[in-house]
Amino acid sequence: MASILSKKQKKKEKYTLKELKSLGRDLLSSRAHINNLPLLLTFVSPESPPQFVVESLLSLQSFFTPLLSQLPSTSSHPSSAKRPRSEDDDDDSSKTKKAGADDPEVIFKAWLRSKFDEFVKLLLDVLVSEQSEDTLRDIVLGTLMEFVKLLNVGRFHSSIYHRLLNAIIHSAVDIDLFLDILTSKYFKYIDVRYFTYISMEKFVKTVEASVLSADRSAIENKETENDMKDRLEVSIRKIYQVLSQIPPPEKQAEKSQHEMWSGSDGSSSEKPTDKKKKNKEQDSCLLSPTTIAKRMKLKFTKAWISFLRLPLPLDVYKEVLASIHQTVIPHLSNPAMLCDFLTKSYDIGGVVSVMALSSLFILMTEHGLEYPNFYEKLYALLVPSVFVAKHRSRFLQLLDACLKSPLLPAYLAASFAKKLSRLSLSVPPSGSLVITALIYNLLRRHSSINHLVHKEPDENANEANSGAGEHNESQPKTYKKLGIDYFNNQESDLKKTGALRSSLWEIDTLRHHYCPPVSRFVSSLETDLTNRAKTTEMKIEDFSSGSYATIFGDEIRRRVKQVPLAFYKVVPTSLFEDSDFPGWTFSIPQEEGKC
Repeated sequence: MASILSKKQKKKEKYTLKELKSLGRDLLSSRAHINNLPLLLTFVSPESPPQFVVESLLSLQSFFTPLLSQLPSTSSHPSSAKRPRSEDDDDDSSKTKKAGADDPEVIFKAWLRSKFDEFVKLLLDVLVSEQSEDTLRDIVLGTLMEFVKLLNVGRFHSSIYHRLLNAIIHSAVDIDLFLDILTSKYFKYIDVRYFTYISMEKFVKTVEASVLSADRSAIENKETENDMKDRLEVSIRKIYQVLSQIPPPEKQAEKSQHEMWSGSDGSSSEKPTDKKKKNKEQDSCLLSPTTIAKRMKLKFTKAWISFLRLPLPLDVYKEVLASIHQTVIPHLSNPAMLCDFLTKSYDIGGVVSVMALSSLFILMTEHGLEYPNFYEKLYALLVPSVFVAKHRSRFLQLLDACLKSPLLPAYLAASFAKKLSRLSLSVPPSGSLVITALIYNLLRRHSSINHLVHKEPDENANEANSGAGEHNESQPKTYKKLGIDYFNNQESDLKKTGALRSSLWEIDTLRHHYCPPVSRFVSSLETDLTNRAKTTEMKIEDFSSGSYATIFGDEIRRRVKQVPLAFYKVVPTSLFEDSDFPGWTFSIPQEEGKC
């Protein structure tokens, strides 16, 4: 006994790994060595060597694991017996508490519970410490998840798991290190995903409260406000990373997807009695795999909808819009709840509107969303930069789908056709190719605008129109003289663009385009597109992702039967002749003495 006391009086730094193992073996062997417990806890620290932390962790985990079912809840402490009795307390339970307050066994278990809580806190500190190694983090995270499984006797311990996620969200360590472990080992369990969504919703509410407090203190201290906003952005990014890594709920879940981390299927070996038995049966029913699977979509919806209400950083905003139509909308309990978020995004303009179009189109076509100014906003997105944007492929395919209905009015189809043809003059060759394909489909679908392909000026009609005066304003006016285009490219109102009075003369200029694939492809518009039986629509996806590289690749693979040859009587010394550009010279003056 004296030797044990002498060991405990040693300083923490003087212990060797062998002595630490001896302390753990003694603790597991007999309750007489219970004083080794606080000593082992001191080694679970970021400052301790990793091997000491692991050795103490394994000993403490082996000690606490068999006792978890016997430990009282955090709130049930002997001092709680002194609290005032409420009207809802039963007489029997109050007598039991008073009797148990003086029971040494009750006091001992309450002390063990306090040490267990301390152990969990120390593990969380080690987990998120920048000094910890990745291997140590993996071991610590596994230990915490074991406590999540076992502490509640067959039920998921959401409190410890919430503290675990909270420590990860607010840590200075890269969250990818933790997400790799969670994704590979734990997110496959349905109850882990279920309680992750619940925790994420709680974190979002905390961030919302922080945003409000930051807005209130904006006038008082600008530096503090900037620091707070930076911290909030970091938290928002981490919440998004967690949400994006959780496998979404499936419409038809298989048995493998109902696998649970906790044993909440009623297979626990304990047989609780009286009131506890009834409560545990209710909790087991509440958290059964089938019940969780049914409620998973609701928790998924709450977590994502609350997250999308946050002031998202621009990079996160774009990432969400780029993937929301595939990862979020199909799994929401009510996708129409996203209409406010998507319509606001669509109204912003620029790249954000382009990225929001995909999700908004799904809500309009599949979930009955009405958006009165949809085509006006879509028309405004047609600018040269959209043909070199990162997400141009998806946008151009959606543009073709939005213009597919044969019920669109002629002025709208004509405005889009004319706007696209005007853009063909200022976009790269790949953009000219996809524009030609889009106009091809528009002319085939809407026979009422086929007159735009070739429209000759009719002088007799002009004289008749001038004689009719104002009484003939409803008839489409023809050209009064050559060289006038009545299309107003700057007009945002599709009814006032004057597209029906114009022609697709821009497409005719593409016949002489410097890029051969463009000039060859324009000939596809020469077919009779009013004969729908002999023509088929072009697949926009075949052209929407084109670039200089794809055009060059197609050209070098193309077999050419005839090669144009040039014969020069005199070998040229420059790329251009001086006569081609008066006032310019393309010869390189040679210095004296050099040839």
